[in-house]
Amino acid sequence: MLEQEIKNVIRDVPNFPIEGIIFKDITPIMMNPTLSQKIIDHLYDLYKDKNIDKVAGIESRGFLFGYPLAIRLGVPFILIRKKGKLPYKKTSFDYDLEYGSATIEIHTDAVEAGENVLIHDDLLATGGSASAAAELVELCGGNVAGFNFLVGLNFLEGDKKLAKFTNEVISVVNY
Repeated sequence: MLEQEIKNVIRDVPNFPIEGIIFKDITPIMMNPTLSQKIIDHLYDLYKDKNIDKVAGIESRGFLFGYPLAIRLGVPFILIRKKGKLPYKKTSFDYDLEYGSATIEIHTDAVEAGENVLIHDDLLATGGSASAAAELVELCGGNVAGFNFLVGLNFLEGDKKLAKFTNEVISVVNY
């Protein structure tokens, strides 16, 4: 089962980035091209018939599988980046993290009115980053077609925060 294969390689890093947090490190997946391909195949199967116009990835680990998924689906990929990282005209959104606050941005021409955008990131915790990404998509006139995460920390109930955008919230691995 894919979920167990992924869990077997994700490593827990205690007290990162701050004391009391157990970080789910997905970087060992990058050392396994066979598993990485299985993940892309799985994501493609989930979304190939879902009328996705674009895939948006949240900096930076959301780029790792979001971009290959977009290529496989044959749709454009949107970068959602931290403040100050995008070179062109942009729209910004401020939000709170589990352990601080942040601002993310999207190019103003990344989403056209009415487009269905799948938002991808590596991990769903409290839903702050994904919710902020959805706000950006909607500010640009797009529709949030769904959220996809490699890992979901279900006990933090981040999916509840995302329900205002869509009920399509899928995590490949759940804790």
